[in-house]
Amino acid sequence: MENAWMWIGFNLLVLVLLALDLGVLHRKGREIGVREALLLSLCYVVLALAFGGGVYHFLGPQAGTEYITGYLIEKSLSIDNIFVFVLVFLHFSVPRDCQHKVLFWGILGALVMRASLILAGAAILEAFHWVIYIFGAFLVFTGIKMLVTVGQEPNLDENRINNFMRRHFRVTKGFEGRKFFVRQGGQLFITPLFIVLVLIEFTDVVFALDSIPAIFAITKDPFIVYTSNVFAILGLRALYFALAGIIHRFHYLKYGLSLVLVVVGGKMIVNAWFNAKIIPTEMALLITSGIIAVSILVSMLKTRGEPLKEEMDEAMRWWVPGSPSKSGPESSKKNGIKEP
Repeated sequence: MENAWMWIGFNLLVLVLLALDLGVLHRKGREIGVREALLLSLCYVVLALAFGGGVYHFLGPQAGTEYITGYLIEKSLSIDNIFVFVLVFLHFSVPRDCQHKVLFWGILGALVMRASLILAGAAILEAFHWVIYIFGAFLVFTGIKMLVTVGQEPNLDENRINNFMRRHFRVTKGFEGRKFFVRQGGQLFITPLFIVLVLIEFTDVVFALDSIPAIFAITKDPFIVYTSNVFAILGLRALYFALAGIIHRFHYLKYGLSLVLVVVGGKMIVNAWFNAKIIPTEMALLITSGIIAVSILVSMLKTRGEPLKEEMDEAMRWWVPGSPSKSGPESSKKNGIKEP
């Protein structure tokens, strides 16, 4: 019963935060300034750390350490999403006052999907212990793949999700304010803004396949996995508006995030193989913190004084799910999309 009240209480807190965000802070969909975004992001971080203090006090030091480690990993990996947000918004020329709406509904959908994936993952690991080797190997493989794709520029013109939707739905030629759907001539159309929303949702699902196994490498407690994921996602929108203007300065962070996946996947495999905590959670926390700190520091030093154009060119190089590389063989194929 105590466990049930923990779940109920936390989800009520999430609903209050979402209602406060949508109904009070951004009710009119106005643009969010950098200063406000930084304050909101800081508030979410403080709230997440305060919650971690509660976990430490009520569930014990081990649970508290697992929560903080999991939150740091999830928060770090959420930067992947921000790189993609920047690429997608720039490519589709999404007005800044529309970006908040896309991110709000995108993140709301992400919360629901991640909750489902976490519960499914916990059930699978409980029933089939050997699956942990698959999770670990997948993390190592994904980390290496991300290292390889750091220097590749995605071809969003040939994104499979974008092309599929334009083939199978009526799409307006331009944005219709902040609307996802409109009626024209008695027919229902989707807008490019809705396509952007679907791309954001799809990206999060793909990235969740990395981040959720990563936290299962730290703990198998569904409550800690869920809460650390949710706090990382809740603050993602504010973090985007805080970093969007300077995200080009974090190019080398991409390498750090890739290495984090490799390290966490390796930890999962080693500990499962020996059926013991050969690599303890505290060490994982220390290594992850070090990798992220060093990659941020190197990014700041390497991009200092570089021309803005060169920095932006580097920022445009990242993996967007469903998009072939511009230098890849698929980039020259014609897809035969019909104009609406």
